[in-house]
Amino acid sequence: MKTEELSQLATSLAATDFKAIEPHLISLDKHLLVRTYLEGYSISEIDTKIWITIRTNKVANAFLKRGALPNVARWFNYVEQTHPEIQEEIKAQGEAEKARKAALSKAGASYNIALQETEKGVVTRFPPEPSGYLHIGHAKAALLNDYFAHELYKGTLLLRFDDTNPSKEKQEFQDAIVEDLALMGIKPDKTSYTSDHLETLYQYCIRMIKEGHAYADDTDQETMRDQRMNGIASKNRDNSVEQNLAILEEMKIGTEKGLKNCIRAKLSVDNPNKAMRDPVIYRCNLLPHHRTGTTWKMYPTYDFACPIVDSLEGVTHALRTTEYTDRNPQYQWFLDTLKLRHVHMWDFARMNFIRTELSKRKLTKLVDAGTVWGWDDPRMPTIRGVRRRGMTIPALRDFILKQGPSRNIVVMDWTNFWASNRKEIDPVAPRHTSIDVKDAVKATVTNGPAEAYIEDKPKHGKVPTLGNKKVAYSKSLIFDQEDVKLFKEGEEVTLMNYGNAFVRKINGSNPITDIELELHLEGDFKKTEKKLTWLSTEGQELIKAEVWDFDYLMTKDKLEETDNWEDFVNPDSAWKVDALCDENVKDLKQDDIIQLDRKGYYRVDRAATAEKPLVLFGIPTGKTK
Repeated sequence: MKTEELSQLATSLAATDFKAIEPHLISLDKHLLVRTYLEGYSISEIDTKIWITIRTNKVANAFLKRGALPNVARWFNYVEQTHPEIQEEIKAQGEAEKARKAALSKAGASYNIALQETEKGVVTRFPPEPSGYLHIGHAKAALLNDYFAHELYKGTLLLRFDDTNPSKEKQEFQDAIVEDLALMGIKPDKTSYTSDHLETLYQYCIRMIKEGHAYADDTDQETMRDQRMNGIASKNRDNSVEQNLAILEEMKIGTEKGLKNCIRAKLSVDNPNKAMRDPVIYRCNLLPHHRTGTTWKMYPTYDFACPIVDSLEGVTHALRTTEYTDRNPQYQWFLDTLKLRHVHMWDFARMNFIRTELSKRKLTKLVDAGTVWGWDDPRMPTIRGVRRRGMTIPALRDFILKQGPSRNIVVMDWTNFWASNRKEIDPVAPRHTSIDVKDAVKATVTNGPAEAYIEDKPKHGKVPTLGNKKVAYSKSLIFDQEDVKLFKEGEEVTLMNYGNAFVRKINGSNPITDIELELHLEGDFKKTEKKLTWLSTEGQELIKAEVWDFDYLMTKDKLEETDNWEDFVNPDSAWKVDALCDENVKDLKQDDIIQLDRKGYYRVDRAATAEKPLVLFGIPTGKTK
């Protein structure tokens, strides 16, 4: 048997059906009749491969022990006795499989999708276009490719920038993508650029034309769209190779004639799958490229460049969202037509959320129109946006990996997303107090302390390791108007971190201006209905704060195709409350996460300074209101 036949035999011996494996073992026994090794006069890679296949296959192993294959048994025992290193290789494979199963269990989702030929090595890729900041949909693609490559199969992850559209792409976006991937703990083994391959792709385009698989077309965009929709051939489809090559050169140098043309692959006119109807593979663009400058005047489309570069760069498994499913046959057509190395594919569902747009074009429009503060606006579904809102990286990774590579497309509510984050932040968020400035109610404690004093209280009642904070006590307190509105004279209430008190007097109405309280520290807090936050205006410096909260950017859960998305942009998706906080918050730094008692969790967007107030952004908890 030749090497190729032996390699195929190794694959066949992995079968677990007795009838399927028997003829292959008999064939192997005949091959070993006068041989010590399968090839040559020393152990080879194919010996190791077939020995391990038999050793780890219960059916093959049992068949061997029957004694009906003397030559295979002789070879098998000889290799085992004289080459102990094979045992180490089996042990290593066992450890790798154990680690893979542990990774599957840890992810909390089904990753058993039967990727093909993983035993030959796994190389995945994440190919973002540097035309905007990464959003959570991109995060899923990046994390899944990273997880399959590094956690499940100990393979390789490539980061490749799909940078073939100078109209949209910027170095700013490219740098941001690198930073965001690092922030998420994704470490590509290699970074490349589609623009590295522009000359190679150009040569493949020439070859496509010469072999009759592509043609130049000056049909206007609207007519072309209509013809493709209705299965009508372009008038240029049967132009000669010479005509097409001549126009390609016009496109390359960006002449007036060249600018009117594009290059289309010659697949089909009326295939039921419209992605197979002569797609555009090259178009002109005279804008300078952020990496190659003005060297090129024409650029390949993603659909043409992606399969070629995947194959050339050694990608074994292309994992991408189901929106590309219809284009998978097109991907394979390019590889087959150009006789390039095959790439396995798997489609997974993209993440969709209610009241959220993930279209980069639409997000760009929101930024450019000033509807949001920028790509890192806490209302934006970008990695930077949800981070600025208070999402932690461990919670983000955990949530996305639990979605897994399923193909089931669902529109999710944000509650689960933020609920996973709450589990991360609750144990580490110190507790602080704030009172809204607007209509704050002054309170006099008639039997309060003669002089203000300070006591140490835990920052988190259940986590003493977070340390203590200073709490000021005095006769002069302030409360939120909304709390005091619910008071009744004579009622007993509980002041958190202080004790019980009776409401003796309420002055004013709508708004209430001030009240009088009488401490009743021996009172039972379990018997009071109201547990209230408060701040002493003496014994500490109250810190000014801007407390921001946010709503969805869109007003409709799921937009229909007939909807004009701009009609559903929420004009009131952010609002601010001026507040006073306890003195301890002056030590907070940007990105710290805290809880304001009875109000929720917040991320510090800007630390307090002598000139500027503290800025806090509300973090959703996942609880529905």
